[in-house]
Amino acid sequence: MFRTTEESQITITQLMLPSHSNFSGKIHGGYILGLMDQIAFACASKHSRNYCVTASVNKVDFLNPIEVGELVTLKASVNYTGRTSMVIGVRIESENIQTGEKKHCNSSYFTMVAKDENGKNVPVPGIILDTKNKVRRFARSIARQEQAKNRTTAFRTSEFKMELYLDSLKDQNAKIEVTES
Repeated sequence: MFRTTEESQITITQLMLPSHSNFSGKIHGGYILGLMDQIAFACASKHSRNYCVTASVNKVDFLNPIEVGELVTLKASVNYTGRTSMVIGVRIESENIQTGEKKHCNSSYFTMVAKDENGKNVPVPGIILDTKNKVRRFARSIARQEQAKNRTTAFRTSEFKMELYLDSLKDQNAKIEVTES
């Protein structure tokens, strides 16, 4: 079974209130992360028609601050489907309602896993890739998975080879004083 990405896309817009702000008067990153997780859950659950859980979040970069009084729009779409998991792309934009200025604030990728009523992983429908952009997003998700596998293998305690990284550490704000091998 396959579904189009449009069938499960979700968009939400919310006004940012003073209660959402941090000590510097900007919207708290943790609050935005919570909204991102909610929309990723909604999108994944809509696609799979099952309860979904967050397995991982790939890279969260806060590109621009969000101000109190701005409208924040979150958009979520299925970028990749595996057997029981999905990668949900989440994009966040803020809009100053007085000037109309819009800012891209964040893009992130949530891996969500579909569960049955007993908490067991269940298969998810595939997605129909009917545009070049959808193929690009799907392929990018595969590449991210491969990078994550390589990253975790290379830095395992049993596999890590310190001498391979010493040159790259020379110009960093660190002093190496390792006495053990």
